[in-house]
Amino acid sequence: MSWSDWAGTVEIEPSLYASDFSQLGVQLEALRTAGARVFHFDVGDGHFIPEITIGPIVLASISPLVRGWGARLDCHLMVREPERHFEAIAKAGGNSVTFHVEVVDDAVRATAAARALGLGVGIAFNPETAVEEAVGAAEGVDLVLCMSIHPGYSGLAFMPDALERLAALRQLLPAATRIQVDGGINGDTARAAHEAGADLLVAGSAIFWNDDPAASFRELVEVVGA
Repeated sequence: MSWSDWAGTVEIEPSLYASDFSQLGVQLEALRTAGARVFHFDVGDGHFIPEITIGPIVLASISPLVRGWGARLDCHLMVREPERHFEAIAKAGGNSVTFHVEVVDDAVRATAAARALGLGVGIAFNPETAVEEAVGAAEGVDLVLCMSIHPGYSGLAFMPDALERLAALRQLLPAATRIQVDGGINGDTARAAHEAGADLLVAGSAIFWNDDPAASFRELVEVVGA
């Protein structure tokens, strides 16, 4: 399954890092029933970001379930040496990897290494990184991820200047390249982010930090008209 199979769609991606891990299977099933087709899986190493998050062991435990539904696991590598982790992500059942432009010397080589393992590929950039730098490193990728917070924590506020960066991405990237946004996406920010150019919207606390994650997911879907 590749991103091109869903060309033209808008997807709300529940960010599993914000989930209740004691109820992860239950929450995944509820979100599947609500229509979720992409799940965002954050990997942090405690170096590129302060937090050590979740990794291949958790991914392997849920991938048979998620992939069995025909959904995908979109793995965001917030790590210093992303290429070291591609094989483990592929073996654990991830569908794609997104690595940060700030930590790779040769983005084309990293993209090729991920492709060789059958993975989809994205490139991410932090708020202080120029849009042009991300676009220049985006050759051959499926998506570009614009961070609308400084990465590492759930529940941070959306940075308004991300809207300008999203609009610039949409102007500079090929039409087939998906634009993803991650950080502070909720009922107040999702529509503006989508209108600025994002068609993959990652939401963590806005979905999981409520009594009914499935209902929160559906509300975001309605906001962006997905």
